[in-house]
Amino acid sequence: MTKPLAGIRVIELANFIAGPLCGTLLADMGADVIKVEPPGGDMSRATPPIRNGESVSFTALNRNKRSLVLDLKSPDTQEVMRRLAAKSDVFVEANRPGALDKMGLGSQHLKVVNPKIIYTSVSGFGQTGPDRRRAGVNLIIEAFSGALSVTGEPGKMPMRPGVQTADVFGALFATYATLASLVGAARTGEGRVADISLVESSIAAAAWEAAEYLETGKVPQPMGNRHRLTAPYQLFETSDKRYVACGMPNNMLFQKFMQAIGLGDHLADPRFATYANRKANEDPLLALVEPAMLKMNSHELEAALMEAGVPCALVNNFEEVFAHPQIVARGVVQEIEHPRLGTMKVTRNPVLLDHGGPDIARPAPMLGEHSEEILRELGYDQAAIGKLVSDGVTKLAAPSQPKVTAAE
Repeated sequence: MTKPLAGIRVIELANFIAGPLCGTLLADMGADVIKVEPPGGDMSRATPPIRNGESVSFTALNRNKRSLVLDLKSPDTQEVMRRLAAKSDVFVEANRPGALDKMGLGSQHLKVVNPKIIYTSVSGFGQTGPDRRRAGVNLIIEAFSGALSVTGEPGKMPMRPGVQTADVFGALFATYATLASLVGAARTGEGRVADISLVESSIAAAAWEAAEYLETGKVPQPMGNRHRLTAPYQLFETSDKRYVACGMPNNMLFQKFMQAIGLGDHLADPRFATYANRKANEDPLLALVEPAMLKMNSHELEAALMEAGVPCALVNNFEEVFAHPQIVARGVVQEIEHPRLGTMKVTRNPVLLDHGGPDIARPAPMLGEHSEEILRELGYDQAAIGKLVSDGVTKLAAPSQPKVTAAE
């Protein structure tokens, strides 16, 4: 079945996570994403784990794409990129602001050959402002944006999130901007230039914290596992040294929670009668709840709360996540064939559509795997391609080596 973005061609010029994840999300929905890489490849091709010369981490973020190697420092590259831009709908880039302008590949340059192109730029601090060219990777963005200041235990060093929040937020906003621009272009024929700042994406994700400060002038502080607005809403340790997450955002759920853990007698206490009262009296409430939870086995506690309809979950490790019946039933983990890695397990796109939805039509490309194919589509004959290769402008994929499976 036809996917929503079938027929849309995207040029991706980006490394690591934010730009490539945007490209992958578009590719999953059917776009023909051409990943333009330097001769050394996307820098994430060097990130572990490495097996048979290929980065498994790279494959997780670059499925469904074609790889075209171009040395952007070569003058001949500009002609190739102009030809490619003339036949494309979207250009996604995540380079230092101003870098592509110097190479003749800025939005104003590509719009000369394709006025309708959508030019999505992802950068740490945005395309304007005094810090526009400041270097910024995920941790630096989390620190600058304020996200780290409210993460961790009060009075202690801020705790880095366990996943790459800033890059992923930026990728999602870049995808949102690109899709909205595609809709606009389809209606009006007008292309757009999108400026996505990872810092501003992280600020946008901190909606409650930003609202609190802007309204009250009070600087939000870290709260450990507690919630900023409601209680109890946190992790609790259990008798078997596991942790269970629980959250009760309304009175009915709080009542069910207290009854399930044997504290129903305290429901008449006026300190716990309302949403606001529970937050104002969080310490005395937790003085009751935490010891009660500590007496219970984690699996028994989770089962009792689930039966009562109280939102809860055991803090699973990734082995437990992928073995969970819900995740298995939904087919979150799939097997694909990679030309060098052989059969490998990957996670699917989290979006399910009733038809024409995302799938893994092809594994992440090997470096330069599609260089010749794409150049032929742009009108280059064999002799011209050979000259581009000999001049170092492009690079073709190395011959495939024997597959080595994870078990081997």
